[in-house]
Amino acid sequence: MERSIRKVFVANRGEIAVRIIRAARELGIETVLGCSEADTDSLAARMATAIEILGPAPAAKSYLDVRAVVDAARRSGADAVHPGYGFLSENSAFAQAVQDAGLIFVGPSPQAIALMGDKAAARACAMKAGVPTVPGSDGVVEGVALALREAERVGYPVMLKAAAGGGGRGIRVAADAHELAAQFVVATREAESAFGYGGLYLERFVGRARHVEVQIIGDGQRAIHLYERECSLQRRRQKLVEEAPSPSLDEAVRARMCASAVALAESVNYAGVGTVEYLYDPATAEFFFIEMNTRVQVEHPVTEMVTGVDIVRESLRLACGASLGYRQADIVLRGAAIECRINAEDPGRNFMPSPGVVVGLTLPAGPGVRVDTHLYEGYRVPPFYDSLLAKVIVWDTSRTEAIARIKRALGELKFDGVKSTQALHLALLADPGVMAGDYDTGYLEANLSQLLGPRLR
Repeated sequence: MERSIRKVFVANRGEIAVRIIRAARELGIETVLGCSEADTDSLAARMATAIEILGPAPAAKSYLDVRAVVDAARRSGADAVHPGYGFLSENSAFAQAVQDAGLIFVGPSPQAIALMGDKAAARACAMKAGVPTVPGSDGVVEGVALALREAERVGYPVMLKAAAGGGGRGIRVAADAHELAAQFVVATREAESAFGYGGLYLERFVGRARHVEVQIIGDGQRAIHLYERECSLQRRRQKLVEEAPSPSLDEAVRARMCASAVALAESVNYAGVGTVEYLYDPATAEFFFIEMNTRVQVEHPVTEMVTGVDIVRESLRLACGASLGYRQADIVLRGAAIECRINAEDPGRNFMPSPGVVVGLTLPAGPGVRVDTHLYEGYRVPPFYDSLLAKVIVWDTSRTEAIARIKRALGELKFDGVKSTQALHLALLADPGVMAGDYDTGYLEANLSQLLGPRLR
């Protein structure tokens, strides 16, 4: 049954809050921003129809406080809550609390979030749907002894992963039994600290792997894909650069991977936007399911650029119970897009966060250039949250031309008062391996010293 959204409560901050507000405004939907006391003068707060203060600056007392967010949403008179990414976006209890309050949760059902949020359960779902998975444990490994037995069966090296994990937390690689026993304790402790649950599962470690993900949208009955994104340029398992399509896939592998993502989404009656993530081994042309993210991704703009589909607008439509407005045949992959995440970090000081006041801001523009940001002249970057300042995204007719365009765009981006990763991105885009599309998930860290050079170290 279709419902309508008159007013949406945006339970997030930064560039994604701005992005949601813009999409809602285009649909004629009023917006209320739920923000902390530290974000009352943010760009999103200035753009929203109204704001509701959730609590003090620490995220645990504002953006992560389920009761505070739901109470503020009800108080605002909103019909729906959009969680964006991060914070409570993949918290099934939050999604259920929103629904219990009589509001629309802009995302999949609480049941789907819980199922896909449990990495061991998601793996089992993938196997049932015929999606290739990395050889590993059938579920959570209870204790070191079982982990050692599973590792012997799977074969070293192995990777321990938090069952409730995400964002690269609670992951450890072990080359042998001795290392596995030691890392099991460390990974369990980290998982408990980060997610409140220390359960781990075990997988074979795939060396020199690519990280490729498929964007899907579904209406609970049917799902389609919007092709894939390459996300292998990472530091400490955090993505820095993304591109679409992946330069590592041929058409046959692309077709199989995208079809498997649709099969998984349809097997769980997925309604909303989501991303199915894979490890890809170019040496064998094998791909393996990693996880499914039940939310809009930071890197969604590159997919929007190559397909013409507004993913955030679709998330709002689908939340109302609308059927998919596209057939798979309608989705045409066109050209190439690249995104660089500009973070408030100082590469010369081991990427230390760099809060401060933004001055002298100039944003790039021109054909095929998009900047998703919450920056404005005089904005004070707070020290409390994720360091993402802006996403510079470009599109062009080929990957070679897109690289040239994003170099130009990054050269136009100027601001002072805050250190950033801008120069590192320019160095990356001039790197022969990156230019050739010949890189894997370990490439950036392996070449970081050379990329930084004397000027950035």
